[in-house]
Amino acid sequence: MQPENITLNNPLKNRDDLRKLVNQLLNAVSPFFKKDASRVDLANFTAHYGQQIANMETFSRLLWGVTPLLAGGHEPEQFSFYIQAIKNGTNPEHADYWGEVAPYDQRIVEMAAYGLMLAVAHKPLLAHFSEQEKHHLWQWLKQSENQDIPDNNWHFFPILVQVGFHHCGMPNNAEALEKHFAAMEHYYLGDGWYSDGPGRPRDYYISMGFHFYGLIYAKLMADVDPQRCRTLRQRATLFAADFIHFFADDGAAIPFGRSLTYRFAQAAFWSAAAFADLEVYEPGVVKGIVLRHLRWWLQQPLFDRDGVLSVGYSYPNLIMAEDYNAPGSPYWGLKTMLVLALGENDKFWQAQELPLPAREAEHSIPHAAQILVHQDNHLWMVTSGQLELNNFVNTEAKYCKFAYSTRYGFTIERGRYGLNHAAPDSMLLLSEKDDYWRGRRACQQVTTADGMIYSRWQPWNDVTIDTWLVPLGDWQVRVHYLKTERELDCAEGGFSLANRPLPQTELAASKSVMRTATDTSAIYCLSPQPRTGEQVLTPPNSNLLFAERAAVPLLRGELNVGTHLLISAVWAGDTEDFNEQSCPQAIISEGAVRLVMSHHQKHVLFLENPQ
Repeated sequence: MQPENITLNNPLKNRDDLRKLVNQLLNAVSPFFKKDASRVDLANFTAHYGQQIANMETFSRLLWGVTPLLAGGHEPEQFSFYIQAIKNGTNPEHADYWGEVAPYDQRIVEMAAYGLMLAVAHKPLLAHFSEQEKHHLWQWLKQSENQDIPDNNWHFFPILVQVGFHHCGMPNNAEALEKHFAAMEHYYLGDGWYSDGPGRPRDYYISMGFHFYGLIYAKLMADVDPQRCRTLRQRATLFAADFIHFFADDGAAIPFGRSLTYRFAQAAFWSAAAFADLEVYEPGVVKGIVLRHLRWWLQQPLFDRDGVLSVGYSYPNLIMAEDYNAPGSPYWGLKTMLVLALGENDKFWQAQELPLPAREAEHSIPHAAQILVHQDNHLWMVTSGQLELNNFVNTEAKYCKFAYSTRYGFTIERGRYGLNHAAPDSMLLLSEKDDYWRGRRACQQVTTADGMIYSRWQPWNDVTIDTWLVPLGDWQVRVHYLKTERELDCAEGGFSLANRPLPQTELAASKSVMRTATDTSAIYCLSPQPRTGEQVLTPPNSNLLFAERAAVPLLRGELNVGTHLLISAVWAGDTEDFNEQSCPQAIISEGAVRLVMSHHQKHVLFLENPQ
């Protein structure tokens, strides 16, 4: 159910439509504004940094919508509140002062919004500020320059503050800017890709963080720092050629990684590309990506009844939240509204919306250890080697599964005891015959080459698994070469379906197939190791895309001490397109596996030299 104050019939076709949506999103929060305060209190749950800072975060994230409106020549309806709140929050003498920041402080994150506002909307903002009030704002933001912060995308927050200082005529610190850019250079991987800090994941923070902020910098600092701006644009151009594969024809993006509650921030990169006039695709293509993505999100039940964005993914779901997700955190999605800073006559808004360009059916991204597969009405990704070292909740589910899907999402773990709680979709789970399950987490080795991804992982010190993930047409084949010093139970899952309507299930000695009138999800055993088809129902609210219980097709088996070869084939998509006869075959001989399916075949080595 969508709230009445968020227009369901907004076609989101033009600039006025998007401006109307942003005002509705902002106005839904305005009843929670407090007189003479500089914070917004939306709910009675909080993040690890406490309620006061969480309320300051809520206010600050609304500015990602306010600023493009101002830059585009429009004031939000509650503009006077925003002005007064910024004055109060940055005034050390005011009772609601936002305070002095500490190392690794969440308030440094939120300062980026003020940097952008000062850069592109300082005239309508600062016209209401006295010289003393301007000084308070500058002094408060200046705290970001040399404070200790996490060594990741956070380095861009002080940079955007300096950009704001430069454009509004406040004193800036070039040395601090250089320091933060130098830190990020250490984890540039090449071909447009960063990791989110040394040895950390390549997730949506690369698009909605590094490149989003980098393109803003490239646009606003081109005259001051031309060489760096050229580099940032070149890297973003390379990245765009990969990132376009994360979006399905209907506007959905692959759900993967942490911070998914930021929702339509998944498309923030494309808004920044339009803002920076990055000529990587036709303006109509970029416009289509942004607007289809927003339209897809407005079809999801992502709001509370009062029109406030909930924490969750496609529906309210605190179970999937990180410990830094507060009630206002989802409003970082407003970063995608940056295109409103472009005038009506800009080529982005003048262009006719175009569909996605033709793309190869299978696209490999070695720097991210990912392969994207464009199946009819189903975009999915196989991946290996990503692990969030901070061990945020459900790290394995969000980063370490074998596959992620725009259509079937993925389930998060509700507990280690009991297979139904252990998030078995797109995973190989193992148990010491006690119903406590564990799967892939850290990978000791990862290689992406020849249209497949190899990884080595150890769920226990004396259990080693070499895994190959191999897209074959619309099928996903997994080969596991496993050496174990302990007796184990194993369970391997395919993609999950919503359990309403109840799927028809076909279980046999080597397969599990679930069908509804519209969707089919299947997994087949292709190896000699006997495994039996089963179905598991996960708890409600465990799948990110649907609140119903998820039904997962599984292969179950037992493993004695020794060496084992497990091969499975997975398929999911439109029921009318499912053809069991097209299932790949595995031919095992002379230390190799040859995978064959109609016109596709690939070789996988699995013995002592797996790579």
